[in-house]
Amino acid sequence: MASSPLADEFESHRPRLFGLAYRLLGSAQEAEDAVQDAYLRFAGADRSAIRQPGAWLAKAVTNLCLTRLTSARARREEYVGAWLPEPVVTSDGTLGPLESAERREQVSLAVLVLLERLTPTERAVYVLREAFGYGHREIAEVLELGEANCRQLYRRAVARVAVPAERFDPSPKRREELVTSFLTAAREGDLAGLEKLLTADVTWWSDGGGKVSAARRPVRGRDKVVRFLAGAAQRFGAGWEFTAAEVNGEPALVMWADGALVGVAALELHGGLVAQARAVLNPDKLGFVRRQLARP
Repeated sequence: MASSPLADEFESHRPRLFGLAYRLLGSAQEAEDAVQDAYLRFAGADRSAIRQPGAWLAKAVTNLCLTRLTSARARREEYVGAWLPEPVVTSDGTLGPLESAERREQVSLAVLVLLERLTPTERAVYVLREAFGYGHREIAEVLELGEANCRQLYRRAVARVAVPAERFDPSPKRREELVTSFLTAAREGDLAGLEKLLTADVTWWSDGGGKVSAARRPVRGRDKVVRFLAGAAQRFGAGWEFTAAEVNGEPALVMWADGALVGVAALELHGGLVAQARAVLNPDKLGFVRRQLARP
């Protein structure tokens, strides 16, 4: 984007707009497209009618995402296997500061999957309220709805999402130790070591989208997950490498084959052990995170 006063002003809002669009869509690539479309509208708008550019742009992005969500719901009904959001590396601040467990929770793959239960308008109300702290009056202005209606939509969204009570969040030191142990066990093919890091009711989700081999249903239970990983290691493990990253506010295992990114598994921790693992293997969903990990 060429530098100009208008472009520079837009760029100052871009990170917040991307964070909004990603939370609404669950897709980093579609979020980038929505933000770019908002810029085009911004560039062509009557400047005298825009008193607060940040608010104007937030409204534009929200409405662009609502249009995309309607078509996305139809596509996801035909999706092959488990659907997971596109992963995003968050240690660089791409989705904003995540200094609390609550903020990490709001961008986790688990919560983004729960948001799929909502209608597009419910999702917009929920995200604007929970993630960006908008008041109901502000939300009403963005969505051009009545304030009482927005309150009702928010209550309905909270009930439908039903985010679990805050889980035990390990200290940064314990998180690092667990990820290091998991990484070492994965690199060495130490299935017994991996087993010790899993809760008894652990669940492993795989999203291959029909593009690559992946379990189409969640694998539940420590024994089944270990057997599943053993089978995967035999079929695909040769030449694979593993690194660690923070993805969607959670520790993650990054998988490489011959130097190419082939998957990202976000690890949800309960009581200092892995309770949920969500592995995104669909190559169509790895473009954004691939660019992030390629940065020097």
